[in-house]
Amino acid sequence: MRPAGALLAFCCLVSSTSSGPSPDFCSQDFNSGVKPGFPKTIKTDDPGVLKAARHSVEKFNNCTNDIFLFKESYISRALVQVVKGLKYMLEVEIGRTTCRKTTHHPLDNCDFQTNPDLKRILSCYTEVWVIPWLRKFEVPIIRCQ
Repeated sequence: MRPAGALLAFCCLVSSTSSGPSPDFCSQDFNSGVKPGFPKTIKTDDPGVLKAARHSVEKFNNCTNDIFLFKESYISRALVQVVKGLKYMLEVEIGRTTCRKTTHHPLDNCDFQTNPDLKRILSCYTEVWVIPWLRKFEVPIIRCQ
């Protein structure tokens, strides 16, 4: 028998006869709980979630021809995944504001439209990748309807 095989056989014999893990240890479900690299639910008021939502809205505003700015009104679901940085997956409602794109107001100072003819709310799914050490935000996906 090769030395590595002998060592493995010895370890298996010792672990089965010693007072090691309980007999039901091997039948435990190792698929339960959150695993590294898997998305996990995060609170919708988490500062990282709020920043990611804002970056999504800014990308949306840069990609539309609407004369008014939109801003996030409600985050219904947030997930985060540890990748090369953090990947946020958000379900966000965004609403049209009273601020025109040409005025360059900070979004926090913009109120939502109350005029029924101008009011518009969209439901969006977005992904935001944050690489903190590079101070980089990417929004590869934003789908609104």
